[in-house]
Amino acid sequence: MIQAMHELAATHLDPFLYERIAEKIAGLIQKRTFRPGEKVPSVRRMSLQERVSISTVLQAYFLLEDRGLIEARPQSGFYVRLQPRPLLPEPAISKPSLSASQVNVSELVASIHDAIARPDIVPLGAATPSEELLPVKRLNRILARIARESDGEEHSYGVIQGSPDLRHQIARRSVDWGCSFSEEDIVVTFGCTEAINLCLRAVAGPGDVIAVESPTYYGFLQIIESLKMKALEIPTHPRDGICLEMLDNAIQRNPIKVCLIVSNFSNPIGSRIPQAKKKELVQLLFRKQIPLIEDDIYGELYFDQERPGVCKAFDTNGQVLLCSSFSKCLSPGYRVGWTSPGRYKDEVKRLKLMNSLSTVIPTQLAISEMLRTGGYDHHMRRIRRAYSSQVQKMTEAIGHYFPNGTRVTRPRGGFVLWVEFPKTVDTLELYRKALEAKISIAPGSLFSPKQLYRNCIRINCAHPWNDKLDLAISTLGKLVV
Repeated sequence: MIQAMHELAATHLDPFLYERIAEKIAGLIQKRTFRPGEKVPSVRRMSLQERVSISTVLQAYFLLEDRGLIEARPQSGFYVRLQPRPLLPEPAISKPSLSASQVNVSELVASIHDAIARPDIVPLGAATPSEELLPVKRLNRILARIARESDGEEHSYGVIQGSPDLRHQIARRSVDWGCSFSEEDIVVTFGCTEAINLCLRAVAGPGDVIAVESPTYYGFLQIIESLKMKALEIPTHPRDGICLEMLDNAIQRNPIKVCLIVSNFSNPIGSRIPQAKKKELVQLLFRKQIPLIEDDIYGELYFDQERPGVCKAFDTNGQVLLCSSFSKCLSPGYRVGWTSPGRYKDEVKRLKLMNSLSTVIPTQLAISEMLRTGGYDHHMRRIRRAYSSQVQKMTEAIGHYFPNGTRVTRPRGGFVLWVEFPKTVDTLELYRKALEAKISIAPGSLFSPKQLYRNCIRINCAHPWNDKLDLAISTLGKLVV
């Protein structure tokens, strides 16, 4: 811990430390000191040799992975790739105009979700986890036992704030994110969608301006649309997230009521706001007296060694409303989410009472037991490895099948990729052609209230790689014109 703290300070003074380590290994590969198929020094060995933290070495190795020079092998380490793959460039930072607009995305979103239900469709459109990777049997056993041993409590409405057992387990885990919640700080919700909805209603009203990342999750836009609010897009970097300078500029020019972001592995571009920048964001909004609604639904799906922290960790006055759920990692169908809304808790509870009264008790108890017994941690280690591998395989397939001029993001967590085609490509037309070929994608205009990004798509990588997926990506590449 002490070494990591010293390292963090040193890295703050010299942000290119991990890049120098990466260049050293790259040079050794170029000189064939390490040949294709050979193992490079272990993370621990390199950490001791270079006198840096394990996280710094991992960052260097992930950079080499992005460059296609090495690859991770489960339970074994990092190896020089047999055939270095050419990497597609990343998209540049977005450049939306800093003006608020009405939102109208619901119709297209509905059509995409209708396509998901069709068994003949390859589901690359919606960001839903694969049932093959979820702990379905274990959750079924837990739920069956809860039903057998029930004393009737599970058939009542339950307390508005949610199961005390589940809230206790969430509070215990908040330490890993840099927070220190008590169970009284948490309100359980009907998925993360309800959490975001309640938090927005607690801090803003019809006509108010909501600052969002650009591109942003279309679910946010649907909520903003339903509440008759306005969205203002802020330029966002595909790796480091929302641009604070442009956010500050937008605040000076617009009556922004609240800022709504995904802090870790955002949907759709997979950006992760660095810890120092998260602190700057919280401080900026504190100075402006603007609440921050933080969605951390993908925070547990990290590919690196450590879970990233949250903006809420830097909240000293209750102005950050943290939201999340278990939909992306345990069960979308259980619809169990939660929020820690800080100073707005009483208002969120009041709105919860009017909105849905309470959240289903048996599913809360099942998830609580997964968290308490360690089953959750075992499952998460497996699913993180799977998503990391699947994102890499999808990235390689895109590089192989998609046309010249294509760009793709390089997320270090989550399970979605943002693909940018040349400006001449109309992805709404591609969406229609893909559906005819029984492939679902999410066109980029969905992720912008002004319907920008018409040459972009979001692709879901959650499903285990197979010949059917490979054929679908190959077909998409042929449909792009």
